[in-house]
Amino acid sequence: MLFWHNQPEHLWPSPGELYPGPPSSLLRESLPLPYLKQEELPNVPSPEPPCPAFQYVLCAATSPAVKQGEETLTYLNQGQSYEVQMLWNPKLGDATQCPQLLKSVARVVFHDRRLQYTEQQQLDGWRWSRPGDRILDIDVPLSVGVIEPQVLPSQLNTVEFHWDPTKRTSIFLQVHCISTEFTPRKKGGEKGVSFRLRIDTFKPSDKELAPEHLHSAGCLIKVFKPKGADRKLKTDRDKIEKQPLHERDKYQVARESTVFVECPPWPEPSAGPHSPLSPRALTSPYSCKLLSPERLCSSPPFALDSLVGSLAEDLNPGASILETQQWLHRHRFSAYCRMLANFTGTDLLKLTRQDLIQICGAADGIRLFNTLRARPIRHRLTLYVAQEASRQENEVAENPDSGFYQEISLNELSAVELMGKLAELLALPANQIHRLFHQGPGGILILLNDQVVQNLKDESYFVAVVKKVQNPDGYYLVLT
Repeated sequence: MLFWHNQPEHLWPSPGELYPGPPSSLLRESLPLPYLKQEELPNVPSPEPPCPAFQYVLCAATSPAVKQGEETLTYLNQGQSYEVQMLWNPKLGDATQCPQLLKSVARVVFHDRRLQYTEQQQLDGWRWSRPGDRILDIDVPLSVGVIEPQVLPSQLNTVEFHWDPTKRTSIFLQVHCISTEFTPRKKGGEKGVSFRLRIDTFKPSDKELAPEHLHSAGCLIKVFKPKGADRKLKTDRDKIEKQPLHERDKYQVARESTVFVECPPWPEPSAGPHSPLSPRALTSPYSCKLLSPERLCSSPPFALDSLVGSLAEDLNPGASILETQQWLHRHRFSAYCRMLANFTGTDLLKLTRQDLIQICGAADGIRLFNTLRARPIRHRLTLYVAQEASRQENEVAENPDSGFYQEISLNELSAVELMGKLAELLALPANQIHRLFHQGPGGILILLNDQVVQNLKDESYFVAVVKKVQNPDGYYLVLT
């Protein structure tokens, strides 16, 4: 069901003015926005607080168990579609000066600072355990006014879309991960980590120029298994109702919808020399202000290259106690540094798998044993592909490796990943490969989707046939 909220008349135009339509489409009463309200006190001169040009409203109730002065918390069910209303205030400027289309990027990021600096590792681990799934997705059939929605295969927690600020726009988002998937002990949603759902809006520009940032806002969420958010919300309400009246005043009044809080823009990957691990990166550039202390609103960019280099470093048998401690820190075994305080590199390498399990527990003990032995990660699917040697020269550039089989290793088991690997192997532009087929029984062509790729037999071999097409200009690939 699609819900739409009127906005206070002194701040926003009514939906009837901004979006002409029958009054029956307006289902709820006006949403109180206390921290955006502009009050005029008689005979007391004071500057009016700034009014945001954009506002995003998540149609999900806030938790009543949040104390005054703290940021609101919203519970969501895994995989359920939630409406986010995209609002623009035309009173702040001439509507004719507003761009016809705006680009917005929605993300689900970690709120906890500790998880932010291992964000890429956390996402890679989630991708490995749930191949083919996404953390954030768009429910396109339910969305209204959303233009060109894009889901980036390489970014599981990010979606993009365009929208017209002068028209009614609501995007329905689905979060498929739950909060307990990123905690060491998975014993319930109450102990799960918090996420931040944030939206950054840009004004599109020429292809050579970066888009102009217009607005950023986010809200704090926790994700539960289906129907778990409803049970948790009811538990919080019962808990507050049992409190004495003077204790209830310490908690915020729950709202039927969640208003995003303005925050700094999402940092660019090439933001300069301020590494997320440097002291300067731990200060307020990535924080978000409500009405009280600064709160974190985004995850800083992750220095993947530097971390990969350090993780690839094996423990030297001649490492001293200090060097062994540093190695444990780099490989995320800090919790056991005190227990292994007197171990050198040789001492640690002499421990058996059972010894490490007794010291660190089953999970971390096996992980430490595999890290010490530098066990390589086996790819999930290996294919051998040769290029058709008898193709026409005017179709694609000549490749000296044609006729020889080359190995392709897949981890995600998706058609997009396979298409990218084939484009690199055949020296073709990936954006010009429109279809990928597999020749089936009787010579029929089977469209390769994620399900077909997942059912391919390991170490199968194919010959890639490149077919030139004109409308649109590009190529079809057939694996025979």
